[in-house]
Amino acid sequence: MRWLILVAVAGSTLASKLTPPVLPLIVRNPYLSTWLGDARQPPWHEWPMFWTGERIGFSVMVTVPGSGNVYPLLGRPQDSLSLDTHAEYNVTFPAYLGAQFDASTTNFTYSIPAPQSLSKSTKPVELTLSFLSPITPTSTLRQSIPASYMTVHVKGSFDVNLYVDLNGQWVSGNRRSQIVWDLAHQQLGKSDKGLKTWQIRRETELLLSEERDQAEWGTLHFTAPSDLRHEAGTSGIVRPRFARTGTLQNAIDDDYRGIMEDEPIFAFSKWFLLNSSLPSELPTTDSVMFSIALIQNPVAQYASARGLTFMRPLWASWFSSVTDLLNFHYLDYATASSLATNYSAQLAIDAYKSGSDDYVDIVALTARQVMGATVFSGTPDDPILFLKEISSNGNFQTIDVIFPSFPFFLYTNPRWLAYLLEPLIEHMLSGQYPNKYAMHDLGYHFPNATGHADGRDEYMPVEECGNILIMGLALVNSLIYDTSAAAGSVWSDLGSQSFDPNPATSAFSLKNLETRDGVFGLDDSWGGSTKGLKQARKWVTKSYRLWKQWTSYLIEFSLRPHFQLSTDDFAGPLQLQTNLALKGILGIKAMSQISQTIENEEDTKYYKNISETYVSKWTEYGISRDGSHAKLAYHWYGSWTTLYNLYADTLLCFHLEGTSSATSPLQNSNNNQQQQQTPLTPSNKKHNHPPPSNDRKLGFVPHNIYKIQSTWYSAVLQTYGLPLDSRHLYTKSDWEFFAAAVTSPSTRSQILNSVAKWVNETSTDRPFTDLYETEGTGGWPGAHFMARPVTGGHFAFLTLAKACGGRAMEGLGFFDEDDEGKGVVGEDENVEL
Repeated sequence: MRWLILVAVAGSTLASKLTPPVLPLIVRNPYLSTWLGDARQPPWHEWPMFWTGERIGFSVMVTVPGSGNVYPLLGRPQDSLSLDTHAEYNVTFPAYLGAQFDASTTNFTYSIPAPQSLSKSTKPVELTLSFLSPITPTSTLRQSIPASYMTVHVKGSFDVNLYVDLNGQWVSGNRRSQIVWDLAHQQLGKSDKGLKTWQIRRETELLLSEERDQAEWGTLHFTAPSDLRHEAGTSGIVRPRFARTGTLQNAIDDDYRGIMEDEPIFAFSKWFLLNSSLPSELPTTDSVMFSIALIQNPVAQYASARGLTFMRPLWASWFSSVTDLLNFHYLDYATASSLATNYSAQLAIDAYKSGSDDYVDIVALTARQVMGATVFSGTPDDPILFLKEISSNGNFQTIDVIFPSFPFFLYTNPRWLAYLLEPLIEHMLSGQYPNKYAMHDLGYHFPNATGHADGRDEYMPVEECGNILIMGLALVNSLIYDTSAAAGSVWSDLGSQSFDPNPATSAFSLKNLETRDGVFGLDDSWGGSTKGLKQARKWVTKSYRLWKQWTSYLIEFSLRPHFQLSTDDFAGPLQLQTNLALKGILGIKAMSQISQTIENEEDTKYYKNISETYVSKWTEYGISRDGSHAKLAYHWYGSWTTLYNLYADTLLCFHLEGTSSATSPLQNSNNNQQQQQTPLTPSNKKHNHPPPSNDRKLGFVPHNIYKIQSTWYSAVLQTYGLPLDSRHLYTKSDWEFFAAAVTSPSTRSQILNSVAKWVNETSTDRPFTDLYETEGTGGWPGAHFMARPVTGGHFAFLTLAKACGGRAMEGLGFFDEDDEGKGVVGEDENVEL
């Protein structure tokens, strides 16, 4: 198997160079999301935090027997130690050797000095805290488990005592919440080995409720091997006693109370015996692994076709109890780690091809953040992936948040994109949404997807229709390929090609999980030569009337968009937006190929003709008088915009039209395709810069639009990136990467390098923000966006490299031409708008 080969190079994936302000620790879903802030400082500088920036209790420290020294490693346990008036120890700090990270793992490494009682030649103990939240593209089962790992690795020749604790802030956003706790024991099979688990929850759970974005329902499970010692008690007592004695009491304080009322903490300790008595002082290695899980059932409520429904977690379909789930997760560490390492290694290989070494770190930082906004639900027959619009407003399943994130899903596992779209399609297909355009979201605030029966969701009609049509065709294209090399995701072709033709079942079910090379719970293949077109037809046919309905709206309203918001709603509404119009036109063009999927010849011709007429008019309206760049709005002379929606033209292979590579995935798989249609006759108005005649046109959007934009971006680039448009100096990182993916190699490198510089220098102090100033300190522009899944747009280049059967980037070869930026189309100054 491919992953077994790549595991051998996994060590190279933890060679990160960038120094972001925040690093992921335990990041699994919107409520299990713990990060290290101030990550440019040692990890004991501040407490870890929830994604909002709220500090939470999570500490690690070690003592060295006989030395009298205690060394904080993570969090600020030293705050409790400083209150110990009878301290018989010294609080000191180890040498911090730095952090490394890949897509699933963050490691912190320390050097613990030998006690003075040992020989001066005794080397320090090297200790690594390793946090794994695995991204497993071949196993949706594993990805659905709301749990992460922390492993402590030690190497040295003298003993150390390890201490780890966490507090009740993990289960409530209200410090006054009353909590209860217990310690559960589980035997592992017939052996004498077992696990012990702290179980912490609110005394009175508030089902499907949040406070300060934290869940007010669910139980936290903190698991360790049964031979570790444990203790629950007051932080100001337990931590100092460990510092004095190097151990815990195996005692449980059962005085249930508030989270910060004599702060109760839940601790484990372990004595690492590293052969300190051996004369040779040879180093010994050892490790211990912990898991942290947040178990919630239900995970959301959703206005499905059958009505408002409490939704179970997807993992509950495979595990009969929480204990079974936690035991499986703990014992599955080696497999989960291998699958995650494979993903990180392949990601590094692909990202290096961008021309920017720093891009490897940027996408690695992004992966856990994207998945950290999601929760798997539904059943194997009908899987669903719910998504929270983190930090901006908390909306549920926002289409224009899924859209910027979708390059990540296409690269990693396209079926997860299908699971994101499914609840939106089901809800609108059931008639619960009254408008003719695509809805903005499924509910005002996660985890309650109660819909918008009044049709008064945020008004972005052209935006959302264009988004879902573009994603729909991208999903169809990802299914259709003939060879492994042509698959849109490296992992798509692994597994069986079985297909269920029953129209009542999901086209993308998980009923047939597989065991391959001894690994249980792997997905079957995604698409492929045998079943891909069948899956695509089954999926499109079920909801075809919706696709037509959304396209009809775009035909009426996308060429000249009226006063409305785009996805960049923080910038306010605007009429005649050039970039928004392009999205709508690309949506119509996408529908012509969606229609082709089910061999609807009439619709294919109709939508193709309209889209080609519209794009011809768009080039007249949207380009500046001197033909050097796209305007922000048709009527706003002197303005400019980042034309990030141009990315979809390449991703969907439209840019190959008229070239020797002009074959879409659908044309490869469908023998009934029509000849290219002649577009409706454009206006005969005179233009300063007439577009090239149709028989010489290359690409759906003319290639010279790409060229002028690439040149323009290089000219307006700022210290920390490419501004969104001419109104402000702020930018959106997702759109920067969309834009960079369809520029010349030199411009792309400039943009990527400027974003990398921002990562190293920004004054923002939250998980990867997508909205920031490109000058000054690279800080917030006002709105504080953080930890949002839209950063999946950073994968734009990676997805493009695999698109169109691997020919998408080849189709951008015109950037190598010497006449870059010449012969561009211009605007009609007298066009009626």
